Amino acid sequence: MIGLIGILIIFAMVFGGYLAAGGKLGIILKALPFEMMMIGGAAIGAFLISNDMSAIKHTAKDIGKVFKGPKWKPEDYRDLLCLLFELLRLARANPVGIEEHIETPEESSIFSKYKKILADKEAIALICDTMRSASMNYDDPHQVEDILEKRMEASMHHALHSSHALQTMADGLPALGIVAAVLGVIKTMASIDQPPEVLGKMIGGALVGTFLGVFLAYGLVGPFAGRVKAVVEEDGHFYQLIREVLVANLHNHATNICIEVGRQNTPSHYRPTFVDLEVALKEMKQEAA
Repeated sequence: MIGLIGILIIFAMVFGGYLAAGGKLGIILKALPFEMMMIGGAAIGAFLISNDMSAIKHTAKDIGKVFKGPKWKPEDYRDLLCLLFELLRLARANPVGIEEHIETPEESSIFSKYKKILADKEAIALICDTMRSASMNYDDPHQVEDILEKRMEASMHHALHSSHALQTMADGLPALGIVAAVLGVIKTMASIDQPPEVLGKMIGGALVGTFLGVFLAYGLVGPFAGRVKAVVEEDGHFYQLIREVLVANLHNHATNICIEVGRQNTPSHYRPTFVDLEVALKEMKQEAA
């Protein structure tokens, strides 16, 4: 919703200000289809050249994040802490019994309680791989933390590719606007024998190219790239929480302490209160009983 409001404000302020100053939209609307064909087409073509099909699909999908916002909500962080608590408690009480849950999480009675988390392959893989390694006695907290950090850095780098691709497009749009404007000037020079009022409209149409390139770069595509990056980084906190809890577990802290470490390392706007988490854990224990 905020993204749509932002776009409306951009168009209202730019074109509203232009009209309030006495400008006329006629010349812009007349030149717009042709300028958009040159600038937009060239930008899309350059985007296709510089990215493979996987990156193109990823970017197209990530544009929706501008309007949807972060995937993980405060209640999801609470559910994640409850899930990890249940898994860690079982792993300590019954090391053999935990194997069926981490080997086939889609069939697990524990994971199935948290459908949204179960649907996220990265989160499930992070939990199961780390707990499987611990069950194989690969439980040096510092080494595991280092491996998890590198794994998460690689995932974040991949997730940010769409933001980088959009920002690269935004960086090129002003130059493509100049290209379209130069072509408009060439067209004008070829009609130099026309009266001033005709030449004036042709020059104005050529300048629409410069305007459009800069407007698209800094008014739309650049902010889209920035928003996608912000949302990806926000969602990254969810996976960092998994790392914090599982590493704390390898330090042999009590299960409650591990969960509290994760809770306190959650960003404040997503962090469940201590009381809310305690209530959720008690309800979970009652259901299990």
